Amino acid sequence: MRICAFLFFVATNFCQAKDEPKYPVSQIPEELKKGMYAVVRESHERFEILSVKQSRYYLHKVITIFNSEARRYAEEYVGYDKMEKINFINAKVYNAQGDLIKKLKSNEIGDRSAFDGFSLFSDNRLKEFDLAQVQYPYTVDIEYEVEKNYLYSIPSFELYFDDEVSLQLTTFEISYPQGLKPKYKLFQLAEPRKEANGGNEKLSWRYENVMPEKFEPYMPAQVIPSVIFSPSQFEYAGYAGNMTTWQELGKWQILLNEGRGLLPEQTKSKVKELTKNLPTADAKAKALYEYLQNKTRYVSIQRGIGGFQPFDATTVDKTGYGDCKALSNYMVALLNEAGLKGYYTQIYAGDNNRPVPKDFTIDYFNHIIVAMPNGKDTLWMECTSQTASFGYLGKFTGNRYALMVTETGGALVRTPRYDQSKNQQVTYANVTLDAQGNAKATVKAKYTGLQFENGNLDYYTSLSTEEQRKWLEKNVHIPSFEIAAFNIQSKKEKIPSAEVSIELNLNRFSSVSGKRLFLTPNLMNRSTYVPEKLEKRKYTVNRTMPYIDLDSITYSIPDVLYPEFTPQPTKVSSRFGEYESSVKFDQGKLIYVRRLKMNSGEFPAESYNELIDFYKTINKADNLKLVFLNKT
Repeated sequence: MRICAFLFFVATNFCQAKDEPKYPVSQIPEELKKGMYAVVRESHERFEILSVKQSRYYLHKVITIFNSEARRYAEEYVGYDKMEKINFINAKVYNAQGDLIKKLKSNEIGDRSAFDGFSLFSDNRLKEFDLAQVQYPYTVDIEYEVEKNYLYSIPSFELYFDDEVSLQLTTFEISYPQGLKPKYKLFQLAEPRKEANGGNEKLSWRYENVMPEKFEPYMPAQVIPSVIFSPSQFEYAGYAGNMTTWQELGKWQILLNEGRGLLPEQTKSKVKELTKNLPTADAKAKALYEYLQNKTRYVSIQRGIGGFQPFDATTVDKTGYGDCKALSNYMVALLNEAGLKGYYTQIYAGDNNRPVPKDFTIDYFNHIIVAMPNGKDTLWMECTSQTASFGYLGKFTGNRYALMVTETGGALVRTPRYDQSKNQQVTYANVTLDAQGNAKATVKAKYTGLQFENGNLDYYTSLSTEEQRKWLEKNVHIPSFEIAAFNIQSKKEKIPSAEVSIELNLNRFSSVSGKRLFLTPNLMNRSTYVPEKLEKRKYTVNRTMPYIDLDSITYSIPDVLYPEFTPQPTKVSSRFGEYESSVKFDQGKLIYVRRLKMNSGEFPAESYNELIDFYKTINKADNLKLVFLNKT
């Protein structure tokens, strides 16, 4: 009996120890929960440089999720391809008390192409799973390791990634043989702890109880404490290189592109035919660019070492498709055949422009374009679009550094910046108003430069009439309207533009109360935005897009109506821009004129309240109501 009792005691205590709660929400310090929708209980990242052509990445993260705002942190995606192998994936879920309520099963892990519906060929794949629960709060525990048969890029470490997710514990470490010490650059982060063990070394960072700083509107990039890395030497798919300088990184790309610019004889003849009677390099390049647009289409291709090496020009010429690398390489080949020098150029594309650290060589790029020096100017070509204007980069790749791969290696160059005079929205309208507040309007608006991209107008100009109507319904900012007729025409120039003509029926455009009619003269460009108010601004105010809006609206007013008062013009000037608007009434015509000029640049933190006041003044003037009295 005593033996049985003893065994029962041991077994009971063993079960209790095994089922002991993990990560109960009660163990989170109250100060880490305040204002947060999730807390990282612990996060451990480890990157190991094993050799010049092998590395390994390990991640273990545990996140408590308080509400649906943080649901995305219950999802995970782990990439792999023939150069990367996932060694293991483990995941669990705990409830608020810390009890295990789910353990991820292998059949719950999805496996799909990383470029579904977009790539023609792809070796890049994703393992994906979703641990989301219905009842909050809950805690997800995710762990995986990826073996990489190359050394090229090293993950960066950011102290935090969301201003509403705090951290109890986070660590990052990178280990390497002494001969393969990586470079690193710190951004508001402390120096690492350094350790040596035989022929290996390790750098590590550890932080506890971290409350993220609140993100500020117009905040400059790279204000989150972080560190970036790049290998001193590397090898990818048998191609060895180094990142000691931008020139050396460019030399590695030359190796990958070598021999891939050959064109078929028939295409060489076509190049000569297209360019023989054109007098300038600019005109020749434009003809070849439009030939590329008509002949090819963009398809993402991630096969072999598709992330870095382009398909050869002959393949693109034969098939008519390619990704940004293949199409840009093909464009360079066409230019070279015409005796023009075009350069394969790496760039970080997207509205979320990451600044390139000029003094630190790193693989910072995700896209390829073509640069062609032309005297004092440089011509730029986006080769993945069938509709883009020759020489125009726009928001996608404009106003940033890129790595131009020249004959001698890489060179950092700056892409065009489009100033205010090029980014205009000019609107003229005639509105006929009746005494019941209904109206008909004829509007002509011209959008140029970066404003041509408003609401993706540049994309919709090449679509069907029905799709263009959808764009108008979404982007005409009038409370209630009916489109009677419209026309959209675009011009493909170095500074592209679109002209939009619309006829509108505006039922109940103005409200009527008794003998009074209330009219907001700003027809369709009313500002309502005000930047978030901050107790104390820490960072500079960075505004990236300069532009000019011009509006001229003429209202035909019924004879039975006359203005109760005519407001004085509004005019305000700020370091952020200038605004003026005015209303004039003469012989049954009400003429409204508005001009807004917005500046770009980096402004001191203390100017932020001035920006708020500037917007408040604009909003008040834009939404001003005029009162008309009915004589009858």
